[in-house]
Amino acid sequence: MIRIDAIWLATTPMDMRTGTDTALARVVAVFGAAHPHTAYLFANKRANRMKVLVHDGIWLAARRLHQGKFVWPLGSAAQHTSLSRVQLDALVLGLPWQRMGEAGIITMV
Repeated sequence: MIRIDAIWLATTPMDMRTGTDTALARVVAVFGAAHPHTAYLFANKRANRMKVLVHDGIWLAARRLHQGKFVWPLGSAAQHTSLSRVQLDALVLGLPWQRMGEAGIITMV
C-alpha cells in the first residue's frame, strides 16, 4: 500500500484534465515542495471532482461524486490546509470533514 504520513488540501481549484507532471508542478507552486509520503488534494471549481497526488514515486488518483459535492474550503484566505487521516476518510466520502475529530469523533453539528 501507499504510505501517507501527511495530508495537505489546496483551497484553490485545479483543472481536472491535469496530468501527473502538471499536478506535481502545481504542488510545488502551492506548497513550496513535494515531500515524500505526503498526499496533496485538489478539487475542481464545482468541487464534485478531486485529484490526489501522493509523492511516493508519484501516484495520481481521481475521485468523482455523481451527486452532491466535496466539502471544500474554496476561496479561503490560506492556499492550503492540513488534514488528519480521519478527516481525509470523511472528505473522500463527501462528508463534512471539518467536523471530524480524532478517532472519528464528531466535534460539531
